Amino acid sequence: MEQYRTPIALDQVRITDELYGPMLRLVAERVLPYQWEALNDRVPGTEKSHCLDNFRVAAGDLPGRHQGAIFQDTDLYKWLEAVAYCIANGTGKHLLPLAQEAAVLIARAQEPDGYLNTYITIECPEKRWSNLAEGHELYGAGHLIEAAVAYYRATGEKLLLDTAQRFADLIDRTFGAEDGKCHGYPGHQEIELALVKLYRATGEKRYLHLADYFIRQRGQKPNYLLAEMAGRKGRNVFPEFCEYDDKYAQTHLSPLEQTTAEGHAVRAVYMYSAMADLALELGDPEMARAAETLYNNIVQRRMYITGGIGSSGKLERFTADFDLPNDRMYCESCASIGLMMFAQRMAALTGEARYYDTVELALSNTVLAGISREGDRYFYVNPLEVWPDNCLPSTSMSHVKPVRQRGAPVHRPHRRRRAAVSDRRHLRHDHQRRLEHRHLPGRSP
Repeated sequence: MEQYRTPIALDQVRITDELYGPMLRLVAERVLPYQWEALNDRVPGTEKSHCLDNFRVAAGDLPGRHQGAIFQDTDLYKWLEAVAYCIANGTGKHLLPLAQEAAVLIARAQEPDGYLNTYITIECPEKRWSNLAEGHELYGAGHLIEAAVAYYRATGEKLLLDTAQRFADLIDRTFGAEDGKCHGYPGHQEIELALVKLYRATGEKRYLHLADYFIRQRGQKPNYLLAEMAGRKGRNVFPEFCEYDDKYAQTHLSPLEQTTAEGHAVRAVYMYSAMADLALELGDPEMARAAETLYNNIVQRRMYITGGIGSSGKLERFTADFDLPNDRMYCESCASIGLMMFAQRMAALTGEARYYDTVELALSNTVLAGISREGDRYFYVNPLEVWPDNCLPSTSMSHVKPVRQRGAPVHRPHRRRRAAVSDRRHLRHDHQRRLEHRHLPGRSP
């Protein structure tokens, strides 16, 4: 297997395209400042985030309870990652003071042993790692790591990276196949690909091995997540998880034995992205074959013409080959972003530009259409056909929205971090050559 191919550094690439160039500037100049206000609950007429206040409560700066979703911390991490990319591409240096303020707050909210999750810290510190299926602790850690690596690469400052490493080291001490460790794995995959990034930033192979453990432990018997859910006896954080099953969580088989894309679409493509990364870093042909098989199943049988994936509005999941309805499809924006991430990694693994056809397809359709030109309204669900009078609450069409929405900051930072880094992904190099997968006008040295 060829040596690792790395994207050209962000400060070495400039997009000059008339559509995407202004989009990158929009992210830095309007979207990220707007999101900072939203994360601080200072945007009138929108749903409150509580995100920054949760960190302030965890740090001891404010009294109070945790508010918002249990994964609310990740809004700030995704925002920081997008800011880091904007700083690196030259559009976001004015955001540096806000980013530094956020990094300091995150570090102050961290517990002495490295643990960092505001919901658990504030509400139930005795319940760490007790609900991996729903708790999003490892998912949150993954987004922290991604933000920390991006911020370190953009600024050279290590405060956030040190914070993420302390948390990663705690996770490494807690999880693994060894006796005395927890033999669980994430309910919502994300940390696997983040740990590969942390390995690349630090050279610490324990992070790579931990990512490999999380992939290989998934699907083993007895099924850790199903046993955990059974023990909760229906007392679920998410009511819809009354229909939770092994395919939803991609635990029905070992990931290396899976041949069809199953379950929650975002979780699936995050896992597949990590598998492609690990195949490259570990020189693992079995992992590479599994990633290729899953990629082919998606793009040949389970993907829309727009690059949308995850056709079921119920549980946001894949269903069956060619089950691709036009009007009630879910195809959340985050799933298309995850598909882009997977395709980018397959291009890095193989050196083949054909994977960027999928990147371009998703970026130019579902991802681009998911945000307004003003940057303050969004589509989260992306159907091909909308009958506005049919989009009624408490029906099978309630997830479909006929107009872009405001508020709900939980997913907007994710789209913006992908838009801010889009220029970097079109050029790669290995030790012998430069590989160009670019579909956009731009320049590099």
